[in-house]
Amino acid sequence: MKIYYSPASPYVRKCLVVAHELGLAEQIELLPSNANPVKRDQIIINDNPLGQVPTFFTEEGQVLYDSRVICEYLNARGKGDLLPAEGAARWSVLTQQSLADGMLAACLIARYEDVARPEPLRWADWRAAQLDKCTTGLAWMEAHIDQLQTIDLGTISLACLLGYLDFRFPDVDWRASAPKTAQWFAQMSERPSFKATFPHV
Repeated sequence: MKIYYSPASPYVRKCLVVAHELGLAEQIELLPSNANPVKRDQIIINDNPLGQVPTFFTEEGQVLYDSRVICEYLNARGKGDLLPAEGAARWSVLTQQSLADGMLAACLIARYEDVARPEPLRWADWRAAQLDKCTTGLAWMEAHIDQLQTIDLGTISLACLLGYLDFRFPDVDWRASAPKTAQWFAQMSERPSFKATFPHV
């Protein structure tokens, strides 16, 4: 198995955390990439028309994207229980994953506003509105922390989101308004899967 990756991508990290949790990480070859929101990586585009990471190759050569599809594939391949097969628990985990992915998308938009858009064209209110999705998402997490006590695709996704907030937005003091979430995140961060995938430039 192979994956186009960036060591800073929270979506890639989610896939790699899942792989570590399932004991599959050593079976996956990491392919370097130059994914960029403006200068698109033509090598990735050859296999994924979106030109984004993560882009994953199964042993059979099938190409999978995005992170949600890759994580579900890994869970199936590893015969894991990171995604319940049916019922309310399944929809809860998938909804938590969607919350995390939506918050991550908002973070990326805010970051691109800072580093990719020319300064005269930057829109402060747009950036603030995107980061406000993290504020409201964190409020939900703080109010529902009792629902985040298992290791699954939902909680892994949310923990990767918080890791990305720390990595790219160190000025955002989210812990002040979400102390229970902060404690939960500290515990998640001690897992070997998270230590092995710490984001870096």
